[in-house]
Amino acid sequence: MKNNEDVLGIIFKASDTIDVEVSNDNIVTILEKQDHKVQNFFRKLKFKIPQYKKIELDEFGSTVFLLIDGKRTVKEIGEILDSKYGEKIHPLYERLLLFLNHIDVNCNYIEKLDI
Repeated sequence: MKNNEDVLGIIFKASDTIDVEVSNDNIVTILEKQDHKVQNFFRKLKFKIPQYKKIELDEFGSTVFLLIDGKRTVKEIGEILDSKYGEKIHPLYERLLLFLNHIDVNCNYIEKLDI
């Protein structure tokens, strides 16, 4: 069982399996490649299936994603968010850890680094 210090010390990096677009106003769009064999089969039959599924993150999600660089810990990301957004983002670490867990476990957009 991990204690709070262990969790706050985790470092993530963006997954190599996704592409990302960042707009001028720093909104992140995740591009998930759609290359399943069924999708490719239907493309050959001239069905219009996009190559990528686009998922646009909101302002907070985009900020967090852009702070994930393979160097910053969860605690450091939280401190930056707190100084940028203040009370708007509280309860800070509960929300941050929930989001990080979701984009790690459910979406595979990020990966934990073993340091």
